[in-house]
Amino acid sequence: MSETLYLSQDGLNKLNEELQFLKTKERARIAQAIAEARAQGDLSENAEYDAAKDAQGLLEARIAQLNEMIQNARVVDDSKMDLSKAYILSKVRVKNHKMNQEVTYTLTSDREANFSQNKISVNSPIGKALLGRSVGEIVDVKVPAGIIKFEILEISR
Repeated sequence: MSETLYLSQDGLNKLNEELQFLKTKERARIAQAIAEARAQGDLSENAEYDAAKDAQGLLEARIAQLNEMIQNARVVDDSKMDLSKAYILSKVRVKNHKMNQEVTYTLTSDREANFSQNKISVNSPIGKALLGRSVGEIVDVKVPAGIIKFEILEISR
């Protein structure tokens, strides 16, 4: 049994879009590649056929993975979020005491994390340190460069 995957509605929509693309366009493309390889004759020594069949296996595995993820997904309704503590999909404005800078992170699932957009996983060192904490708390985050102190300044949607 897989664990629950907490996502935003946008994150779930992206999974569904990828699944739909793979089931329609990619399946058709790979089926065409298999048909073309079969037309070349002897399948026992046909590298194109073997490659197309391998691609088909990988595609079907990804489709099964996406189906399972979607089945186990739970959309978090951010309009009902408790803003007294940092939870998944919270925006947390923090002050990095070491750099004397403020930054806002959105806590997300591993699937939606994107550090360049300041979307960090709740399973990352920073995400774990912030999860369940309140405004005014100072948390120590152990990162490869050492320990960084973050002060939680604001929690929002």
